[in-house]
Amino acid sequence: MKYEKYLSQTGIKTPPSGIREFFDIVYTKPECISLGVGEPDFDTPWNISDSGIYSIKDGYTHYTPNRGLPELRDIITKKLHQSIDIFYEPDSEIIITLGVSQGLDLALRSLIDPGDEIIIVEPCYVSYKANVEMLYGRAVVVETISEENFQINTDRLEKAINSRTKAILLNYPSNPTGTSITKTELEKIAGIAIKHDLIVLSDEIYSHITYAEEHFSIARFPGMKERTIYLNGFSKSHAMTGWRLGYVCGPEFFISTMLKIHQYTALCAPIMSQYAAVEAIENGDKDVKRMLTEYTRRRNFIVNRFNEAGLPCSFPDGAFYVFPDITPTGLSSREFAFKLLEEKLVAVVPGDVFGNSGEGHIRCSYATSIDNIREALNRIEAFVKERPWES
Repeated sequence: MKYEKYLSQTGIKTPPSGIREFFDIVYTKPECISLGVGEPDFDTPWNISDSGIYSIKDGYTHYTPNRGLPELRDIITKKLHQSIDIFYEPDSEIIITLGVSQGLDLALRSLIDPGDEIIIVEPCYVSYKANVEMLYGRAVVVETISEENFQINTDRLEKAINSRTKAILLNYPSNPTGTSITKTELEKIAGIAIKHDLIVLSDEIYSHITYAEEHFSIARFPGMKERTIYLNGFSKSHAMTGWRLGYVCGPEFFISTMLKIHQYTALCAPIMSQYAAVEAIENGDKDVKRMLTEYTRRRNFIVNRFNEAGLPCSFPDGAFYVFPDITPTGLSSREFAFKLLEEKLVAVVPGDVFGNSGEGHIRCSYATSIDNIREALNRIEAFVKERPWES
């Protein structure tokens, strides 16, 4: 039977996730220490979980409106008004989604016709390029480089724009580098978007996990709310990855188009997750701060240990990833990751899965216990010292 004739070319040509492909191997080694999984190691705070559980016990097990629970939409828009100084109409400018992943999918589906171009900034989350190309769009890559601390070069960004460009996709703080975008650079990007009449897709899922400077949304600049699709959620900030809940905000004409797609492809997000999210916003700030304090401690520890091991590593601005330089070893990113896994049972993600400019680096998550991080770095340091170039 020739299965190929039944499959779409899009499905055939779409590569598997570089992260998941690698961790299929990791899951066969239960004794392995993983610095690879991009999710909090904290359990969802009990009061948030209880809200979801009680909603089930109270019989809230049915569909919600397609846009999401009115009380959740209302409280999100109030929170955003307070935190980023932008007010979105809860009845027309927000949709509750199945995580940021679905929100981004809805946004791209509402934007892309075949041949349209979306600018993505690499290294970036592995799904961005595939998401664009599965819709017959073209992902135009603007690379950031280690020598510039993976900051966006706005001159290179503007040179990538042409008549087919529809949008710029941003993620800050960044997965995988942990780099954010300064307010000054954001203002330049906003100016470019306005000048060329582009949409900005702003994935700000890590906005609650920042260390030095307060997070600033590009939607706040004059003229940007009406051309920004703002994406956020609860997975990272409130340790709610498995609840699969996010939201997308933007101009009504975009949101109404996304809503139609949402109605046909998902209908609504799980009602119990939405009730849990209400509790997360109302009473979850102390837990967000508690987790951030621990991430800060781990961040400082892991960066110092990588540098001591001879692998240059800068302090991330946000999120819970470091992106150390492994070029001193002479190994490629994949060679380093697979040899480290094989010889020392430590799992990291090769930097090249996030784009060509990630080569020479590995992504390590410090969303795991300090004891795991300490032991992993002991093994990594031993791995580096045992290499032939050390002799």
